[in-house]
Amino acid sequence: MPSVFSAPGSATTTVRDLRRSNRSRALWRVFLDGPLTRQEIGTDAGLSPATVSNLVADLLAEGVIAEVGLEDSNGGRPRGLLQVNPHYGYVIGVDVGESAFLVELFDLGLTMRARHMSATDMPVLDGSALDPQDAITHVADGIRAVIAQAGVAEDSILGVGVAVPGLVTRTEQAVVHGQSVGWDAVPVEAMLRDRIALPIFVDNGAKTLGQAETWFGAARGTDHAIIALLGMGLGTCIISNGEVYRGATSSAGEWGHTTVVVGGRRCRCGAAGCLEAYVGAAAIAARYAELSSGGALFRPGGTTPQNPTPDPGDLEEAVAALIASRDTDPVSAQVLDEVVTYLGAGIANLVNLFNPERVVVGGWLGRALSDPLLPAIREAAKINALRLPYSGVQIVKAELGQDAVALGGATLPIAQLLNTGATPLAAPGLTRRHFSRTLV
Repeated sequence: MPSVFSAPGSATTTVRDLRRSNRSRALWRVFLDGPLTRQEIGTDAGLSPATVSNLVADLLAEGVIAEVGLEDSNGGRPRGLLQVNPHYGYVIGVDVGESAFLVELFDLGLTMRARHMSATDMPVLDGSALDPQDAITHVADGIRAVIAQAGVAEDSILGVGVAVPGLVTRTEQAVVHGQSVGWDAVPVEAMLRDRIALPIFVDNGAKTLGQAETWFGAARGTDHAIIALLGMGLGTCIISNGEVYRGATSSAGEWGHTTVVVGGRRCRCGAAGCLEAYVGAAAIAARYAELSSGGALFRPGGTTPQNPTPDPGDLEEAVAALIASRDTDPVSAQVLDEVVTYLGAGIANLVNLFNPERVVVGGWLGRALSDPLLPAIREAAKINALRLPYSGVQIVKAELGQDAVALGGATLPIAQLLNTGATPLAAPGLTRRHFSRTLV
């Protein structure tokens, strides 16, 4: 269970800190495992019955949690079942893609209440660059659109979680370094704050996918897992001892830019031999064209001289067609055999380096490859991995589907709410929105 608090009894712990920590521990359990009884909350969170009784009374009075039914107790009084109140507030998740932008609004039960998708109309002049101003405009417009579509008050929004294609560093605010999309220290958080008066949380898209799969999906219940996002690029979220491992500059997990062939194919990051240059969606299209004497993998009209990179939507259709034709088209079969080989080797590297319990293969490309090819991918990983770590790992398909990155974005403000125990400020006149903004 994530925690940002001092241990009870430490020199820096105050009564207020302890109260907030107790609320946080209880809320994490109710959110992830509810509905729960008071007794179950106390057992799971390690809290005494008196502490649970007091904090539950406060959380009920504040509307943070709600009683949703009764549980029989072997002849005794029925026990109330508690869960986080889905109407306490709303959160927004954003998936910033390389040419498309998905914005979704959820209640705290993570029921989607509104959805908005748009695509850039800016030309990709060098085959990789994503215009930051255009991206921020699409995101801001999408946020306004889902709030209007859902018909909720703006001050009921607890925060906006934005998943981006790049490394995220933080000093005072989040800055994005997206070498593959032409972003160099883009101040995404500041740019959005100039347009949207809501709490903003920014993280790498693979990490938001990983958080969603860890909370609700295929990595749930594990303390050591790797969640891989495969699409135009490749990234991972590394879960170690139940926490996201970020590294010294929050750049841990850039799996797509690990070298699999020294001096190999040129990657769009500028290096040679990256895994992405063999397994990424654009690399698959390029390899098919090479083996078929220039035959296009994507549909006619999918590129122009001004935009020489296939649109991800075109590539999704093309990969599906490639997989469907693998038994009748020798070129498709060869391309997929190569993808399986390199992907298996890449997963084996993760297994050898991090010794996870589970590797989850996600992203639109990962899901497409997993359905027909997961047994072959497992076998390729087995051939390249050490026997002992491989013997303890499961390689599985992601469970949460195409909206998982945006859903993961929505978990960022929720994690902030849970980590703070949804503790109200003592100062009069502060709304929940004021409270949320002070936490950013």
